[in-house]
Amino acid sequence: MSDQPATLVVLISGHGSNLQAILDACASSALPAQVVAVISNRREAYGLERARLAGVPAVYFSKPSGEDRRRYDSRLAEQVASYQPDYVVLAGWMRLLSSAFLARFPFRVVNLHPALPGTFPGVEAIQRAFEAYQRGEIHHTGVMVHLVPDEGVDNGPLLAQEIVQIHPDDTLEALEARIHAVEHRLLVATLKQLVSANS
Repeated sequence: MSDQPATLVVLISGHGSNLQAILDACASSALPAQVVAVISNRREAYGLERARLAGVPAVYFSKPSGEDRRRYDSRLAEQVASYQPDYVVLAGWMRLLSSAFLARFPFRVVNLHPALPGTFPGVEAIQRAFEAYQRGEIHHTGVMVHLVPDEGVDNGPLLAQEIVQIHPDDTLEALEARIHAVEHRLLVATLKQLVSANS
């Protein structure tokens, strides 16, 4: 990589608050990177609007109902590769990526997950942690950022993690808000570390 800012393609499926944290950090130069495209598998994802407002290409990339998963991932990889990203960031991307995608970007796909390593992989991680707390099984949850080298679910090489305590008077909404705040900060800090180490 050169002295140019690192280039990021961000994949989203929803509201895009973590995308916004990245966009804001890039705009303020807190993160020496540039988001060159935002891609969503959902047309209605508000994150696409966030990208447009930031002047970043916003791409809805649909999966036809009859299309094979690997075929979709291969097409998606072509689309992402066309932007020549240094890193691909999964910021609320709600599809498991197969090797048809991952093999194109070895050790350059970064995922954010609202749980600690080895706990609550997959969807609804915050809700499942909250329910486990209510059953007395855990006292805290957390956030991790990791690489995605293969098709394992939320278990790639760890880049960063942070514990988030669960309080007795917490509601699910209160816990979600605290976890999202940590996500925004930890993702940006981890990306900064990553791009700085490889610049």
